[in-house]
Amino acid sequence: MLTTTAPPVPVLLAIASAGRGPVLEQTLRQIAGLADRPDEVWLSVPAEEVSDPDALAAEFGALLPMPLRVLSGPRGLCAQRNAVLEAASEEAVVLFLDDDFLLGDGSVTALRDLFIARPDVVMATGRVIADGIGGPGFDHARGLALLRRPDGEGLAPIYNAYGCNMALRMATAGHHGVRFDTELPLYGWLEDVDFSRAIARHGEIVRCDGLWGVHLGTKKGRSRGVPLGYSQIANPIYLIRKGTMSPRRALRLMVRNVMANTGRALWPEPWIDRVGRLRGNLTALVDLLSGRLSPTRILDL
Repeated sequence: MLTTTAPPVPVLLAIASAGRGPVLEQTLRQIAGLADRPDEVWLSVPAEEVSDPDALAAEFGALLPMPLRVLSGPRGLCAQRNAVLEAASEEAVVLFLDDDFLLGDGSVTALRDLFIARPDVVMATGRVIADGIGGPGFDHARGLALLRRPDGEGLAPIYNAYGCNMALRMATAGHHGVRFDTELPLYGWLEDVDFSRAIARHGEIVRCDGLWGVHLGTKKGRSRGVPLGYSQIANPIYLIRKGTMSPRRALRLMVRNVMANTGRALWPEPWIDRVGRLRGNLTALVDLLSGRLSPTRILDL
């Protein structure tokens, strides 16, 4: 009997990073120690920070047992991720990780198996077994201590992928021209929701428990208080108008953030600029009333 096997699916692990070289280096060292490895690792960095991409590729490539490629271009999470999408092969599954996400062993094989077995799946996000984003964050040593494989291999539909770890079928993104929206500048808050809902028009988005890891939630290099507070209002409203976020979800998110910033402004967490975020919220609300509201306004704040 003649038998056939599905062709292998290359998994390209891509990290967009800016201003966090030491964090990135430690994350690459953790990737190098995986038994279950991606086929390639790509870094997308701002050209203003990297004068010689080849030299950076040689420096960081020495840490890895798989090929490393460095892309450079305009600064901003969306622009840096788009550089990957423009260069990647349509045969690949692109796994975007934050530079402070520690990937669990077995995740790459789980992704390959998922995208072969389920041609209807266009995007997947993994199980975050510990997330430092809601607190002061974890250092790499703590993250590695928390990196223990979870029980279960569940698969469930989900509204959007979580930006710290999300894999997409490059054939779908390429064929339909789905890209990250550079009108969400710098840190690109809610870019994961926007991209997810855009690509969801062409297939299913799932949470795959076989893809897993720890998000350190490193605070260095993230948006300052005022711009982030502005984005907490401007970006959801922009996505409502664009049609990639439901009004109910957006309103709930905005109210929750404004209430949190107001309630904690006098007694803020040491790692959060609540006063700055509240100022950004109020500035955005004034701009909404005056008709000036735009996500790109954070470039002037």
